[in-house]
Amino acid sequence: MRVLVAEDQSMLRDALCQLLQFQSEISAVFAAENGLVAQKLLLQETIDVAILDVEMPEKSGLDVLEWVKKQGLSTKVIIITTFKRPGYFERALKAGVDAYVLKDRSIKELMQTIQTVLAGKKEYSPELMDIVVNANSPLTMQEEAILKKVAQGLSNKSIANQLYLSDGTIRNYISTILQKLNAENRTDAVRIAQENNWL
Repeated sequence: MRVLVAEDQSMLRDALCQLLQFQSEISAVFAAENGLVAQKLLLQETIDVAILDVEMPEKSGLDVLEWVKKQGLSTKVIIITTFKRPGYFERALKAGVDAYVLKDRSIKELMQTIQTVLAGKKEYSPELMDIVVNANSPLTMQEEAILKKVAQGLSNKSIANQLYLSDGTIRNYISTILQKLNAENRTDAVRIAQENNWL
C-alpha cells in the first residue's frame, strides 16, 4: 500500500511518515508540505491513500480532495484535522471524502481508518457528527465571511475594500450579525460565533 501524507507542520509530518513506514502493510510513504506538492505527487505516483491536513498553504486539504475527485483518481482521501468546524466537514462530505477524522488518534486507529476506506467504507469522527447536528448557524455565508474579517481585526472600511462593498453595507451587515447573535458588540459577536463553531 502506497500512502501520501500532506501536512504543513514538519515535525508532525515527519513523525507520521516514520510511524507509517513501520507498518508492514505500507510499502511506500510520500510526504508533502502543502496542497500543491500533494497534487504533483498524486499525478506522478500511484497512491492508494492520501492523508491530508485540512489547513495548509498553497492549497488546503479540502482543495486537494475536490481536485482528486474531479480528476477521477482512485486514491482514497482521509482528511485529518484539529478543527471541529462544521463548514469544513460539510464541504468535505459534499466532495465525497472517504474519512474525516481528528488528529488526536493513535497510529493504530489511523491504520484502522486506512483499512476502512480501502474496503470502500466511510469513517467520520463522532465528535464531528455531533457538531454538524448542532451546527445550525443563524448566519448567512456572506455574514460569516464578514465576521471572519472582523475576527482578523479588520475595520469596516478594510472589510468593505476587500469585499468590494460600501462602508454602509458592511455596517448594515454587522448590525444584522449583532442582532442574530444577540451580541453587544463586534468582539462579542466573534466570541459567540467561535464558541458555537460557526466560524
